[in-house]
Amino acid sequence: MRRLLKPAFALFFALTAGMAQAGGLDAISSGDASAGVKEALAKGADYAVSSLGKSGGFLGNDKVKIKLPGYLDKAESALRMFGMGKQADQLVETMNHAAENAVAQAKPILTESIKKMSVKDAKDILTGGEDSVTQYFKRSSTEQLTAKFMPIVKKETGKLQLADQYNKFAGKAASAGLVDQKNADVDSYVTQKAMDGLFLMIAEEEKKLRANPLGAGSELLKNVFGAL
Repeated sequence: MRRLLKPAFALFFALTAGMAQAGGLDAISSGDASAGVKEALAKGADYAVSSLGKSGGFLGNDKVKIKLPGYLDKAESALRMFGMGKQADQLVETMNHAAENAVAQAKPILTESIKKMSVKDAKDILTGGEDSVTQYFKRSSTEQLTAKFMPIVKKETGKLQLADQYNKFAGKAASAGLVDQKNADVDSYVTQKAMDGLFLMIAEEEKKLRANPLGAGSELLKNVFGAL
């Protein structure tokens, strides 16, 4: 009898928890829910841009620091052996500073993405899982961010002839299968890495918010995300 009761109790508690969660969301007006999601999006965007869009934002953060890709990264030690460590350092620094300058200009695009959020988007974000805020930004702003970042990155990498050397060597490495073709152009590589870093930091802020909505510093965020 006890063996039969255990699964029954487990099912009961699971259903009760699901009903409580639904009840929590149902108790919040659609207007408040939408406003709460927009505030969460803005919070994530602010955190990511302020963290990365400054001197040392990428270069001083091991989570997002841009390294030479694939074969070139492995070849860096060889470059140093032949007295080319300074050139390698310059290229890495330039790539990271380019990403910092690009991300510093991301705020208007992310803000516009928030303004365009629909009621359905808000619902999907609330019920879509732990990274749904981050995924929304990826869907709604990747194309615009790419267009915005690329000329900023080009301007920065254009200051060094090393960028041309990178493209030359990376192109050969890509044709030999040692580097992904998408990484064979320094500007495309840095632009993608800049967006990867931006979305990673947004994801970190989203994770903190979902784990501790009471510490969000906003009653609206506490009510909306505390009901999940």
